[in-house]
Amino acid sequence: MRHGKKLNHLGRTNSHRKAMMSNMATSLILHKRITTTLAKAKALRGYVEPILTKSKNDTTHSRRTVFSYLQDKDAVSILFRDIAEKIASRPGGYTRIIKLENRLGDNAEMAIIELVDYNTVYGADNAQTAKKTTRRRGGSAKAKTAPVAQDSAAPAAEVTEAPVVDEAPVAETPAVEEAPAADNEENVEKGE
Repeated sequence: MRHGKKLNHLGRTNSHRKAMMSNMATSLILHKRITTTLAKAKALRGYVEPILTKSKNDTTHSRRTVFSYLQDKDAVSILFRDIAEKIASRPGGYTRIIKLENRLGDNAEMAIIELVDYNTVYGADNAQTAKKTTRRRGGSAKAKTAPVAQDSAAPAAEVTEAPVVDEAPVAETPAVEEAPAADNEENVEKGE
């Protein structure tokens, strides 16, 4: 029975699979992005993420352990020197798998596996969304007191317009309350 054995053998012997994973992990570290089949990309993620986690702790023991997996001095030095600095604050999830179209020859599912911190396209979006969520949190507390529609303008313009927008509803609110009070006074005067 094979209960609890979740390893994808990828149609290879144990030694061939270890050598292939080592070569693919080395290529990923050196080139920051590789294209392969979806099954190999998923297997590589499980192989390389513990190695990347181990690279955060730069000791002789962790370097020797990583070298036993990669078997490449250049990849180990790049991993501990450059990549470890970028992933230091990330608690996990160092790789991203993006599916591609199937391969023409055998219709195999293809994918790109890449290091998350080295993709400038997705990194820029994450930085912008992080800033927007910070602004929304600050704006949501103000929005609770007075709901105001916000335009999609430049960030500096939103910050400078926010206090002006907040002052306007405060000034309008007493005016709205005064109008019914004046009507009530006129009705009271007419009734007397």
